[in-house]
Amino acid sequence: MAKKTKKKTARGRKQDRARVAGGQDYEVRYEAKKTRRSPAAVKRVVKKVGSSRRKVERRLAR
Repeated sequence: MAKKTKKKTARGRKQDRARVAGGQDYEVRYEAKKTRRSPAAVKRVVKKVGSSRRKVERRLAR
């Protein structure tokens, strides 16, 4: 019996990159370094405006 291999696609990757996972320390640190803000500030903004990377970056740029 042949084994089925899972097809590797980019499905969902673009959506994932458009979000900031506030609970993932590495994503918070990345965004903090990128915007020159503290990780606590990034978490606060994610909680306030949601996980959309565009909204988070726009708010942190103020």
